[in-house]
Amino acid sequence: MDKYSIFYRQQVSEDDLKQSSYELFISAFTLAQRTRHVYNIVPAASKLWVIFPHFGFDRIERPPEKSCEVQSIDEQDFVNDLLEYLPSDLSSIRICVDVTGFIRPHLMFLVKWLAQQGVRQFDAIYAEPQRYVSRESTEFSSEVIEEVRQVAGFEGDHTPDTSNDFLFIGVGYQDHLISQVAQNKARARKIQLFGFPPLRADMYQENVLKVHGARESLDNGRVNDHFCSIFAPAADPFYTASALSQKVKDIEKAKPITNLYLCPLATKAQVLGFAIFYLTECIGRSASIIFPFESQYSKSTSVSNERVWKYTIELPNLGNGS
Repeated sequence: MDKYSIFYRQQVSEDDLKQSSYELFISAFTLAQRTRHVYNIVPAASKLWVIFPHFGFDRIERPPEKSCEVQSIDEQDFVNDLLEYLPSDLSSIRICVDVTGFIRPHLMFLVKWLAQQGVRQFDAIYAEPQRYVSRESTEFSSEVIEEVRQVAGFEGDHTPDTSNDFLFIGVGYQDHLISQVAQNKARARKIQLFGFPPLRADMYQENVLKVHGARESLDNGRVNDHFCSIFAPAADPFYTASALSQKVKDIEKAKPITNLYLCPLATKAQVLGFAIFYLTECIGRSASIIFPFESQYSKSTSVSNERVWKYTIELPNLGNGS
């Protein structure tokens, strides 16, 4: 049996959310209606907005509820700002994180940090957009890439042998990010992971159109055996982890991977899947999650919300400081 098939996921209604119960609920603040709606209806003893500096919110735009204003743009520093709002023992309480508005590297770091704090399980909420404001032309960020580097907590001890390196990219709408990451690991063979089925029927075609803009960087003009696509539902982190796991196993039936690089650029649900796969199967091997870091993000990129998903994330025992 696939180790990820036992994880719990469910499409939830508004009534389902209202009937849940948590000691702690954390959500990243954006101006999108889908984050506000979930925040308002999920009951919790303590709720907290996380406000990232990347969005550049004006004072009047910030929420009236309790919030943590993150001071640093670095993913490994933001939890230091969170600490004063969190109980000392996170392992004994019911936690829910709405991942919808999180910045991807910060979400991944939070997942590993929770595991290091002894949290063995938490619920994650993901609210799908009805559509993006300008469809495939939506601007999600300033498009100024500061650097491509390993995500804190997901660094690997890589080998000098690059003869069979692989880069798995969870491809999203931002072709410039795909291109930058692909160029950063130019010698690696590229595997693109598409969200299919997509969140909405037309989103797959929009996604393909954007990826086409990065095609030259993805295949580097090489023959097709250097380029391959795999698929996982855009709203399913566990199927994403399973697809990554199976593809790595398939590749290594022929020859061991020298260095493995992972880069999730699509939905936050798939970001969770990349993080789960890494923490479950990649610690201790020549593998890392890399990301094209940007310092400015758009305040709102979606119109309304459609389905809402709840995932029960089970974390490995990493121990404090792993």
